[in-house]
Amino acid sequence: MAGLLLFWLAGQQTTFAQEQNNTVSSQPNFIVIFADDLGYGDLGVFGHPTIKTPQLDKMAFEGQKWTSFYVAAPVCTPSRAGLLTGRLPIRSGMCSDKRRVLFPDSNGGLPQSEITIARVLKKKGYHTAAI
Repeated sequence: MAGLLLFWLAGQQTTFAQEQNNTVSSQPNFIVIFADDLGYGDLGVFGHPTIKTPQLDKMAFEGQKWTSFYVAAPVCTPSRAGLLTGRLPIRSGMCSDKRRVLFPDSNGGLPQSEITIARVLKKKGYHTAAI
């Protein structure tokens, strides 16, 4: 399995202060963790006997564990494009017979015309980051 998509929601009624105007919102806080080449059983929370992942385990125990997931492609770049856009990687030009895995020396990336989950969430008042 090329990647693991683990969603953690910090409760359905969690509130948070929005920095720009200090108002309180009932939108849930959430974190999306997308790791390349991480299998389902590679985390302690899913039963791995020797790999220690205490912080991820804590997040899973305090939030929600989603155990049914699929990646858009078996390699990193097209999978990330699928996660960010909700589309098949081939539709955003990130998967073809050409070199479509991005490396540090790569030019380009997702077309500017693509609508990403970050753009949609920002319109809903969320602060987003990709690390």
